[in-house]
Amino acid sequence: MSFTIAEPAPSRLNRSELAVPGSRVELFEKAAKGPVDVIFLDLEDAVAPDAKDQARKNVIQALNEVDWRGKTMSLRINGLDTHWMYRDVIDVLEGAVDKLDLIMIPKAGTAADIYALDMLVTQIETATRAKKRIGFEMIIETALGMANVEAIAGASKRNESLHFGVADYAASTKAKTVNIGGPHPQYGVLTDKDAEGKRDFVWADPWHYAISRMVVAARAHGLRPIDGPFGDFSDPDGFRAQANRAAVLGCEGKWAIHPSQVALANEVFGPSKEELAKAKRVLDAMVEAQAAGKGAVALDGKLIDNASIKQAEVLLGMARRLGIAA
Repeated sequence: MSFTIAEPAPSRLNRSELAVPGSRVELFEKAAKGPVDVIFLDLEDAVAPDAKDQARKNVIQALNEVDWRGKTMSLRINGLDTHWMYRDVIDVLEGAVDKLDLIMIPKAGTAADIYALDMLVTQIETATRAKKRIGFEMIIETALGMANVEAIAGASKRNESLHFGVADYAASTKAKTVNIGGPHPQYGVLTDKDAEGKRDFVWADPWHYAISRMVVAARAHGLRPIDGPFGDFSDPDGFRAQANRAAVLGCEGKWAIHPSQVALANEVFGPSKEELAKAKRVLDAMVEAQAAGKGAVALDGKLIDNASIKQAEVLLGMARRLGIAA
């Protein structure tokens, strides 16, 4: 283990993160009563330019009046390159003191972007005597952001999570796709010819590298890596497949752009009964091994060691937070 140890971000359930447009006031109560872990009230892409001022007022009123208990509340502000951003931050933080947990920063491009927002938020918290310290979520959705992802991840003590914004990332890299997440029928390889001269075309994941790079940067700095949106909310199987591959790569949760996707994300990123049962067996086996003076032991024909203990403890810890009996 390196002598340099990343300080972990505050622990939060982040299996599912629901996008709720600030201009859609009729959705606020529904979101608050749903099973989602994190809600981000959106002032950016989901709000038309001429509706942004009213959406900001809606968000302030909702943060003060809606019962959001049990939810982590985030605010997606407009980009730092727009004239809406400073009002998003100042008006909401001053108008709804201690009601937000997180600010989501879109199109994070450099560490300086995070520093600039940190300075502004720190001044507001001091001026309002806020008791709650706002955390930051950064969306990596441009080529510049991906090139600087490590610097962005370590730019502020407020940083909590990195998110992959696949749609804008595709546009930024000029990728040949119009889908929001998911595979592409032209992204794949041909197998060699078989005995009959036939070849199969095997699809691949065009976002594998980008998500893997983001996950490494996030984990190296103690942050939560979160997969972004899957646009076809009428395709639960497609969502589940994309969420599973993100979980395998190390992501801790995924966006939901429709309420129907929340339960799917919670299912994929939450511990199953089978996983919890195995985690408990791992810990029991390691207790026996340590009592016998062993550092590792075989379970079901596979080696388990201290790394296995850490993985098991993470699963069991999540189960405790969710009130699930292991």
